[in-house]
Amino acid sequence: MPKSFEELPVWQKARELVKYVYDLTRKEAFGRDFSLVDQIRRASTSAMYNIAEGFERGSNTEFIQFLYISKGSAGETRTQFYVAFDQKYITPEEFKKGLLLCKDVSGQLSGLIDYLKGSRLKGEKFKKEYKSAKDRFEEMTRQLNIPHSKFNRKDSASEGE
Repeated sequence: MPKSFEELPVWQKARELVKYVYDLTRKEAFGRDFSLVDQIRRASTSAMYNIAEGFERGSNTEFIQFLYISKGSAGETRTQFYVAFDQKYITPEEFKKGLLLCKDVSGQLSGLIDYLKGSRLKGEKFKKEYKSAKDRFEEMTRQLNIPHSKFNRKDSASEGE
């Protein structure tokens, strides 16, 4: 798993989608439709933002939840490309490229969601490194509140003091 969300190919593709949306919405005809410009920009950036926020949460369960939100935003952006095309704000080529970017983001999100659902790892915030089997047993005895365990020598040693 990448160490940062910037390393995720899906985040990189979502960033490309955002740049494309901003480039298109700066065009004169499109730019005058303030409501559509605001909506398509918010939807496309939401796709990118939610990938980052979910990744930073540190749990696969939360990450998956944010990836689904991101997928919804990619679908919303795709729908707004239809509106822009129907209003003749963008050319057929620009429309096709926008749809392909949205579908690519959505497809990558689906793949990542499926991967995370099948993963045994729970996420970074649940990851613990142990130096030995003894460390694992000590951690378990602390979690189970077993104060006088033979694995927890500190408690046993302090008992005789």
